[in-house]
Amino acid sequence: MIDKRGKRPPVRSLSDIAARLVDPVLRKKSGMTAELAVAWPQIVGPRLEGQTRPLEFRWPPRRGEDDPFEPATLVIGAEPVAALRLQHQTSELIQRINRLYGFPAVARIKITQMPVMETGRSNKPPARPLNAADRERIEAMVGHIEDEALKARLKAFAEATLSRADRKRD
Repeated sequence: MIDKRGKRPPVRSLSDIAARLVDPVLRKKSGMTAELAVAWPQIVGPRLEGQTRPLEFRWPPRRGEDDPFEPATLVIGAEPVAALRLQHQTSELIQRINRLYGFPAVARIKITQMPVMETGRSNKPPARPLNAADRERIEAMVGHIEDEALKARLKAFAEATLSRADRKRD
């Protein structure tokens, strides 16, 4: 595309264009910018990035133009497992967020326990394949059971349990 002066406009990155489109929507819905959502993994670190996410800024009401600026409360959604760890890091998180914005934007953090993790991904360790010794051990445990349906269920339960068991305990 060439402008009226016969020059091409400067090339803009896709992230800048997307930020211009997304920021007003985020700001209207939650009071946040895309900047916080993008920087979230660096703010909370690798242990908490998949288990937490910023939800919204809650700004205190201002009665008039003369009222002094008051920082917001950041509401963070966290998996119940991560909530305690997150709570212990709140002062550090507030510092990192305020450093990101360049002014004291956040004074408090409110943690809401909720499902945050992506549903397609599991934190369970992969099941290990059973070796011949494990299969013999299971057969020895359930071999004396006469009811075939019960025997099959107990065998399946033992296989599932041993496939997830820590190898150090064997």
